[in-house]
Amino acid sequence: MASTKEERLVNLVICLLSAYNFVPAEKIRRVVAGYADCPTAEAFSRMFERDKAELRDLGIPLETGSASIFDTVDGYRIKRDAYELPDIELTADEAAAVAVAMGLWQSPELATAIQAAVVKLRAAGVEVDPATDDSVLFAAPAAVPGIHGSQEALVALIAAINAGQAVQFPHRSSSADPYTTRTVEPWGVVTDHGRWYLVGHDRDRDAVRMFRLSRIGADVVALDSPGSVRKPADVDLRQIVADAIKETPTGVTARVWVADGRCVALRRAGIVAEQLELDGRTGDVLAIDLSSTDRLVREIAGYGADAVVLEPLSLREDVLARLRDQAAGVAS
Repeated sequence: MASTKEERLVNLVICLLSAYNFVPAEKIRRVVAGYADCPTAEAFSRMFERDKAELRDLGIPLETGSASIFDTVDGYRIKRDAYELPDIELTADEAAAVAVAMGLWQSPELATAIQAAVVKLRAAGVEVDPATDDSVLFAAPAAVPGIHGSQEALVALIAAINAGQAVQFPHRSSSADPYTTRTVEPWGVVTDHGRWYLVGHDRDRDAVRMFRLSRIGADVVALDSPGSVRKPADVDLRQIVADAIKETPTGVTARVWVADGRCVALRRAGIVAEQLELDGRTGDVLAIDLSSTDRLVREIAGYGADAVVLEPLSLREDVLARLRDQAAGVAS
């Protein structure tokens, strides 16, 4: 059975790492699994040249030389001390940035560069542990808190922030409200407990405002010339978000129906308000605090038909939107 290209490259790396001297191409053809299938020397030469180029593109230090002055044919080797990377230590913020980037793999604009970076970090033994810091978002793309369905807007906003340009985008206060056009001078994007916020100067209201990323439509348009927007030096974006969240009214309660014997995590988060039969199934209506809407949306959607939001309407619409996104992702 013919080996795959990946198997052949791994075999080649192992051979050249374990060799004490330079290994000639003909010996590589004989001893490395995957090259024996080449029908001619010319076919092997072409395949080997492609493989060498690919290893070098991956950052593997492939050397060419001869074992002694008497050798007339060059060989190849990989010096172990040059191949092995030193220990890499990341701060919590750096690890969070890597993890968020991994979560954005499904964004076509970022996929190639991110995958190459993550492969190199993994090769160096760098891992991100989600249990160590709540701000480190390490998960599959569909499970990254607050980012699902907002990748396109995030990419456009980051591009505008880096370029120093104002932006115009559709925004709504809740999923039940219609979109309105907002014009903002963006200063940065901040995460707080799984939620993503754009912070900047709202030109329409002539005030500092923050916008939930999940409430921003995908049609983000850059305005003005690059360099026209700058974040004030004395502005703390995280503090702006923290202060705004602190001023948000609390005590809002959701009513969620859950099927009998199901939804253990939701039952722990709320209290049983009443019993109710829904579509022929018996269950309980839970009263659950709405202090973390995004997290509640993910949990409810994860239970499918076993959990149904009765009120408020905005939460119900958020759950339905997430379920539609998940269904579309499975279908594609």
